[in-house]
Amino acid sequence: MMRLIVQEKLIFVISPPRSGSTLLQRMLGSHTEIATSPEPHLITPMAYLGYYNIVDKAPYDHINSAEAIRLFVKDLPRGEEDYLDALRSYAETLYGRKLATTGKSRFMDKTPAYGLVLPFLQKLFPKAKYVVLTRHPLAIMSSYANSFFEGDWKRAQQFNPIINRYLPAMAKFIRESETPLIHVRYEDMVSAPEAELGKIFSFLGLENQKQAANYGEHFQATSGPGDPITVGRHTRPITTSIDKWASELSQDAAKLELAHTIIDALDPKDLQTWGNPKDSIFAALDSAHAQKSSLSIRPKFFNKHTMQRRIFLKLRQQIQRKPLNKTVRKIRYYCDVLLRE
Repeated sequence: MMRLIVQEKLIFVISPPRSGSTLLQRMLGSHTEIATSPEPHLITPMAYLGYYNIVDKAPYDHINSAEAIRLFVKDLPRGEEDYLDALRSYAETLYGRKLATTGKSRFMDKTPAYGLVLPFLQKLFPKAKYVVLTRHPLAIMSSYANSFFEGDWKRAQQFNPIINRYLPAMAKFIRESETPLIHVRYEDMVSAPEAELGKIFSFLGLENQKQAANYGEHFQATSGPGDPITVGRHTRPITTSIDKWASELSQDAAKLELAHTIIDALDPKDLQTWGNPKDSIFAALDSAHAQKSSLSIRPKFFNKHTMQRRIFLKLRQQIQRKPLNKTVRKIRYYCDVLLRE
């Protein structure tokens, strides 16, 4: 079957969670030639099929499966290239058929998890266009902790050290990638959205449509995976979140200590590439300390997404307790019996 999309028509937004990627998606998706949808997560499962990486757990013998795939691919006429062609056809068919329903010329996939499988994604789509979004690391951590862990940085870091996982992987991608990419900083994006969008549209080979900055007037949002926590409250980018992390840390010594631990574990070269050199990464704290007496505690924001995530995290903590764990496993057993075909 003929492929419905070519790599050059694909756009991947690469970013960590809580970095402003949903905002960028809505602005880019306001362009008349760019189609997008909620995070499809098409690529991540393919990256862990066994040829490159394997999952920690699977409902089948994933160790044997990985070895079998490698042996099978080894005997193909073009080896790894045939394997990549097969995976590429799968993704291109789905992207292409989705795009065909929109009447637009480009499809954009914004799935933060791709930031951890970049070597595989590059092999799969070396000619696609990559928009790499970065944000001050501590602003990401602050947003992550406050959105899903009620401001508890320690619990957030224990659950998922997103900065220490995403920043090195993405920094290496920015430095070494041979695929077409443009690096966008969140702080520049919200401070001068029309100018930043102009650079991105030029990189993509598209008309500069400045009105895309007013995403609230043009983008049709659909529900799905992602973190649309605050972006729906505004119609264009705002700058009030740029240094909120500094205000928060200036009032909490324990969080500040953890912030230093997180940053100290990172390679200064990666921080430089990211756009936040190590020697100036805490600079915003100077003005925050000066205004400390007038600062108030960051207000908590709740919506359906944050509530679902917080309930899920609390239940995961509770499920580790033996009585509840036993009960849930028993319920699962009965459900498996009832649903068995």
